[in-house]
Amino acid sequence: MSSGAAAVEQTILDAARACVAEFGVRRTTLTEVARRAGVSRPTVYRRWADSRDLVAELLVRELREIIAASVPTGGPARDRLVTGVVTGAAEVRSNPLFGKIFRTDTDLMLTYVFGRLGRNQRQLLDLFGTGIRDGQADGSVRAGDPDRLAAMVLLITQSAVQSAATVAHLLDGSALDTELRHALDTYLAP
Repeated sequence: MSSGAAAVEQTILDAARACVAEFGVRRTTLTEVARRAGVSRPTVYRRWADSRDLVAELLVRELREIIAASVPTGGPARDRLVTGVVTGAAEVRSNPLFGKIFRTDTDLMLTYVFGRLGRNQRQLLDLFGTGIRDGQADGSVRAGDPDRLAAMVLLITQSAVQSAATVAHLLDGSALDTELRHALDTYLAP
């Protein structure tokens, strides 16, 4: 993809982000995204078939940025993985885009919690699996099938993020981070 095409795509994704933040996923249209991005509707339609595809790509971009900013360097692999997961989970919980989706588009979230794995979840499974393999190699993560361990880390973390509001009176953000860290660290410890 040329730098010009990549810039147009980023502009469209930025416009989609603004639409989702304002209207939610269901009321975001490709026409409105094109208008806000200052591009023609065919420019948007050539890249995404519908608003669900566009929003899915937006969520992938958003999560990639959160992950890139959350994964620390140095130290045992288990510490890096747990710190990255807890930091990333806190970022997702405070992210306005994910917050809007959690509050207004629960049917979309239910699909990815109960119906199928989305691209973001598969990406997280790969990331967690790599961290677990690294931890098994350096002795900081227990033995076991890395893919199964990664799936459990995803389930624990996903539950903590998506259900945080229901237990906020018991676990504020800091307390939730502490308990999530303990749950993951204990689960992965040799």
